[in-house]
Amino acid sequence: MPTFDDSTVSPAPVEEVWKLLYDPSRMLEWWLGVERIEAEGHDGIGNLTIWPEGYPDFPMPQELRADRDGRRVTVSCLVSDLVFAWRLEPWSGGAGTRIAVHVEIPEAEAHRLEGQRAAIGASLRALAARAAATAAPRAQG
Repeated sequence: MPTFDDSTVSPAPVEEVWKLLYDPSRMLEWWLGVERIEAEGHDGIGNLTIWPEGYPDFPMPQELRADRDGRRVTVSCLVSDLVFAWRLEPWSGGAGTRIAVHVEIPEAEAHRLEGQRAAIGASLRALAARAAATAAPRAQG
């Protein structure tokens, strides 16, 4: 099974990154290639439906799992069996956050490896930047 890992650091605290990562309604702010999201449930577990950009008639059901510690979120595609495991760790004495993602791609979808690596890498950095931008006004306030 092809896998890859990526990570980056955001100056935002873990709590600010968590708000963007855990809330399906905010995923559109940073997850590139996603046009629309609908969520059912939302207490650390639930189902999402994601519509990829350019494919309005191709809903892709997902399962969302979140750990109670507020540091891990896993999104599993129920169509193509891709798994995106996101992890947050305090960085620089808690002033920032290391955001890491581990992606598993089944053999049947191995041809998507490089495309997923690029999309998830860009999304990871967008998440870090969005969290920093959201946290900055609160730090100044």
